[in-house]
Amino acid sequence: MKSYTEHLWFNTAKRREYINITREVENVVRKSGIQEGLCLVNAMHITASVYINDDERGLINDFDEFLEKVAPYDKAKYRHHQTGEDNGDAHLKRQLFGREVVIAITKGQFDFGPWEQIFYAEFDGRRRKRVLVKVIGE
Repeated sequence: MKSYTEHLWFNTAKRREYINITREVENVVRKSGIQEGLCLVNAMHITASVYINDDERGLINDFDEFLEKVAPYDKAKYRHHQTGEDNGDAHLKRQLFGREVVIAITKGQFDFGPWEQIFYAEFDGRRRKRVLVKVIGE
């Protein structure tokens, strides 16, 4: 068994963004040379997520509206802000969307269902962030 690791870096222009990273992750898998195995894609920041879903703009807007209703951005609302931070909402959003995804690789390709795509979700952006991609297998 072998493994291959690479980091993807992002600078987002807005506080919240949803970026389709499927092609970038597929390129990492291709570089790894692994034909049968697993690919872990992990947000390396506690205010960001990686998730799998459909790349449909209306759905992405629905996600964003849902998250804002559940954990609205409000500088005064969260006890976490007493530490000098203003991103309590981003931590909660990350908990809802999760930290990482694992995708099966068969014959060098992702075993995706119809419409599945990999997204990086940023909830406290406007600075440099990274995603870990680790491919293991043969």
